[in-house]
Amino acid sequence: MSLDKFFNPQSVAIVGASQNKGKVGYEILANIIAGGYKGGIFPVNNKVDSILGLKCYPDLESIGQTPDLVIIVIPAKIVPDLMRQCAKVGVKAVVVITAGFKEVGKEGKELEQQVVKIAKEAGIRVIGPNCLGLIVTSNKLNASFGGDLPTAGATGYISQSGALLAAILDMANATGIGFSKLVSIGNKADVDELDVIESLGDDPETKVIAGYLESITNGKAFVTVAHQISHSKPILLMKSGGTAAGAKAASSHTGSLAGGETAYECVFERAGIIRCPSIKVQFDYAQAFESQPLPAGQRIAVITNAGGPGIMAADAIERQGLTFAKISPETVDKLKTKLPAAANFYNPVDVLGDALADRYEFATDAVLDDPGVDIVLILLTPQAMTDATRTAEAIVKIAKKKNSKPILACFLGAGKVSEAIKVLRDGKIPQYDSPESAVATIRVMVDYVRWRARPKRVVKLFPVNRRKVENIIEKHLRQGIREIGETESKEILEAYGFVTPKGAVATTAEQAGNIAEQLGYPVVLKIWSPDIIHKSDVGGVKIGLTSRKEVMDAFDLMMYRIPKKKPDANILGVLVQEMCQKGKEVILGMNRDPQFGPLMMFGMGGTMVEVLKDVSFYLAPLTSEEAKQMLINTRTYKILKGVRGEEGVDIDVIAEGLQRMSQLVTEFPQIKEMDINPYVVGPLGTTPIAVDARISVEEV
Repeated sequence: MSLDKFFNPQSVAIVGASQNKGKVGYEILANIIAGGYKGGIFPVNNKVDSILGLKCYPDLESIGQTPDLVIIVIPAKIVPDLMRQCAKVGVKAVVVITAGFKEVGKEGKELEQQVVKIAKEAGIRVIGPNCLGLIVTSNKLNASFGGDLPTAGATGYISQSGALLAAILDMANATGIGFSKLVSIGNKADVDELDVIESLGDDPETKVIAGYLESITNGKAFVTVAHQISHSKPILLMKSGGTAAGAKAASSHTGSLAGGETAYECVFERAGIIRCPSIKVQFDYAQAFESQPLPAGQRIAVITNAGGPGIMAADAIERQGLTFAKISPETVDKLKTKLPAAANFYNPVDVLGDALADRYEFATDAVLDDPGVDIVLILLTPQAMTDATRTAEAIVKIAKKKNSKPILACFLGAGKVSEAIKVLRDGKIPQYDSPESAVATIRVMVDYVRWRARPKRVVKLFPVNRRKVENIIEKHLRQGIREIGETESKEILEAYGFVTPKGAVATTAEQAGNIAEQLGYPVVLKIWSPDIIHKSDVGGVKIGLTSRKEVMDAFDLMMYRIPKKKPDANILGVLVQEMCQKGKEVILGMNRDPQFGPLMMFGMGGTMVEVLKDVSFYLAPLTSEEAKQMLINTRTYKILKGVRGEEGVDIDVIAEGLQRMSQLVTEFPQIKEMDINPYVVGPLGTTPIAVDARISVEEV
């Protein structure tokens, strides 16, 4: 959507402008003037005639024209009346700086709802309330109280926290980092993070989108839009806080393991969003994406004037799983023509401690020409002979001439390299305070390129019996039953192509023995009760029973002991079930996040799943590649593949099981949580068995 009236207003009115320095209404007006904004500026205050040399108006109507943008800095209780004035004069864009709305409680929430209602009826878009304001460097608009107008750049920034945005502005102004636009969204009463990200995605002045979020308003739309934008512009986000799903206990293994951050990790992975752990790291990433071309590969060449930093970079490259470029013989021969004999002509290219700017310039030029090099990292330590500033100038010159490969710099030190660092930043060469930080940034750039190169997502749909599932779910919801019993859970699975063990429920020991005889030994016994979720916790599972006597004894023991442990449980009997083929036990699961929908889970199964916590999650619906990646993302993937001569299991059938469950939970949003545990899988060519299942449902 367009936020043009916010980002390119021809005139701005500040309602609540003040002549008292230190007041928010004064600081915003002063910042607009100091920034050099060339449009019309209309202070609105009915108690004074002028502020900071500008004519002051008693109200919006008296201005005589409709401002493109209105900044509101008045007490919360009178904001609704001011919104009615905005509607009357035809204003279409409003920033409510004022706090005291839903963040303070019920009364504030009601005020905010009034503001939104008036705005929607009048077609007004609102940023805030409870925000810092907005900044647009291209038209020198600093409609905020966060500090000086920053340098123009190609990074657009969005923040849910005004205080954090003020700190980011201060850091940026101190280091010369530039922005295209900065938006503080505050309470997100109307304009939210998705509106701003979408607008920045269409903005030709913005190459990188960065921000800080505490929540996401429309989860599913966010995933779709962010995924689309990420293919053309990197999105770098810091995210704090968890989801509602992670804040409460869950009955399934999947629900209990899907912590508050799991959903966001899955969403960011799906949408190609790069998550940043800190402001510093976010700045590290942003300056590289903004100023450098994307790398064609992961082969890194290091140029240094000191051995230690070169080794540090080599270690970091290996730890990050990147490739230390092999310098070609032709490049080595070229380097030998001008570098001292004592120099290292391979990787890292060591130009020695007495290297001046010309030596760095020559080595950088030669290494950039090497077809086996994708990225160049230049290290410098300020030794006695070093001319850091001229070296920085030489690097900037080479980068302008040869701009097809990314160049990153790490000038180590402080005072002796400060001027050089300014030259690098002015010349659009990203500078880092350590080799590790630079290499970590390269890793993120490489991963982003790989993400963009992924094939188009194709979700396979299997032939299934949806009517069968509809009938079971509707019956349970009609009767107010949240947990679907094991028998009907398995019917649901069978309707979606899973194979389950044969079995039946017995209400007497004699009946249990008869069922076992019909199934054939060995058999498994499981307590049958809608009130007992984790059967093994109460001794409700007995496996490997090989005779009628063992079956009948196990039945009697369960029916005697379990009612004592769970006196309130409604025990309907005992399930007698055939024993599955030998194989590996895994778990397939799903927990539905209230914001983003179904989160699929995979891990090693059985009773140890919550102990080992070796699980992976991904957002449904799943493609075949995503399902396989879920397996690869677990530490125990090697066990499934087979280790030390042990035969592995059929990886593809596990991935297919995840896809089938993904289809089930996508087609039936009533399914809140579910597990198949254990899902017993064997070698290639064997049929996997869904031994036990748990499904919970709720109205949607």
